[in-house]
Amino acid sequence: MILHEFVKHFSSKLIQATTFDKLVFILLSSQLEGYEKEKQKTNMIAQYPDARSTAQPFVFRSGSKIASLIAAAIPDLSYHCRDCEGEYNICSVKNHTAEPEIECLDLPKTKDVPIKLVVTGVILGLFLLLVLVMTTFWVYSSNKKEKADHLNIEKFLEDYRALRPTRYSYAEIRKITNQFKDKLGQGGFGSVFKGKISNEIFVAVKVLNNSKGDGADFINEVGTIGRIHHVNVVRLVGFCADGFRRALVYEFLPNDSLQKFIFSDNHKNQFLGWEKLQDIALGIAKGIEYLHQGCVQRILHFDIKPHNILLDHNLNPKISDFGLAKLCSKDKSVVSMTAARGTIGYIAPEVFLRNFGNVSHKSDVYSFGMLLLEIIGLRKSIDVTVQNTSDTYFPDWIYNHLRQGEDLWVSIEEEEHAKIAKKLMIVGLWCIQWNPVDRPAMKAVVQMLEGNGDNLTVPANP
Repeated sequence: MILHEFVKHFSSKLIQATTFDKLVFILLSSQLEGYEKEKQKTNMIAQYPDARSTAQPFVFRSGSKIASLIAAAIPDLSYHCRDCEGEYNICSVKNHTAEPEIECLDLPKTKDVPIKLVVTGVILGLFLLLVLVMTTFWVYSSNKKEKADHLNIEKFLEDYRALRPTRYSYAEIRKITNQFKDKLGQGGFGSVFKGKISNEIFVAVKVLNNSKGDGADFINEVGTIGRIHHVNVVRLVGFCADGFRRALVYEFLPNDSLQKFIFSDNHKNQFLGWEKLQDIALGIAKGIEYLHQGCVQRILHFDIKPHNILLDHNLNPKISDFGLAKLCSKDKSVVSMTAARGTIGYIAPEVFLRNFGNVSHKSDVYSFGMLLLEIIGLRKSIDVTVQNTSDTYFPDWIYNHLRQGEDLWVSIEEEEHAKIAKKLMIVGLWCIQWNPVDRPAMKAVVQMLEGNGDNLTVPANP
């Protein structure tokens, strides 16, 4: 009702009103019904003085109901607004003017996002996504690797507990060997049986004869090999000292000993090849060097021979049988012995005849030299060509053939293989010098074997 009274009062004064007043009157009249329906908008009349005093133009779209009403009050309004909006502008009526005038206002322009900014945003988003994926994958992989490492450590500790020298009872030895079911060999020391500690660890159990010796060999084995670890030395897994029963438990090596290959009746089928023979010789030399220099105390083996060189599944050599070994300080070059020890044919001259010099680590060098000459087959050559081998000293036979200029490797077809055989022979001859002083140390022997052999000279016949 207040709005009706206001419109009635305002219409009586419309003749003297300005253009802006006329427009407002038309607006109020056209929206009267709407304002009555919406009670919440009745305060618009109270805001009218502010609207009149504002400097903002009144903007409307042509074609609307309000525009058609205003067009009746302002001549040619529809025509001008049509032209204005045809140019994508906004039609507006100027206020505070005596005559109605319209003006065109530019449409508010939306700011275009630069293409470079969009591309940069996309690239940055993809990069962040890639970083997130990589981080997730890294975390997953790290957790997986940590679990795998943990399992490997646990497996290692389990195997380590099985591989460290352990004392077994005789009942456990029987269980490991399945009641001594699988016999691998027999000798003067006793018998060797195949056994199993776990599903993955196989062993060779050497059961010592009860009547042999006072236990010194057993003590030597456990006291020496039990404390060392080297790739070319057989590992002692455990031992048994149950009353008068004694046994030694070694890692199992499937290819038996080197003797099987170099003394086989069917030599052609058992021949390992010259490259592999050279690798075996080098591995044995490194094992002996470790015994002489790599341990806390120097270990002298005193029984280096093909039978005591075992071969693993890759034919890597491992020195075994330390029953005759002796321990000595590294600063001592001479070892006292009450009796000769070793195997005939491999024992150094000073071991059984003191006139040739003092017993020392050079005694193992001599045994290794004889082993080298057997590896290349020269021992078999002398056995075939000489009728009475007892009258012929093995090294003398080699020197006589070299002095006469005979080719000891006439049967070797490839030059490279003949070169390897010649290098092994020269190193072997240096190692079997009568005087221990003239023999090289095992470190020098390793260096000679690792070289190409071109600078090696044949030593003098002792």
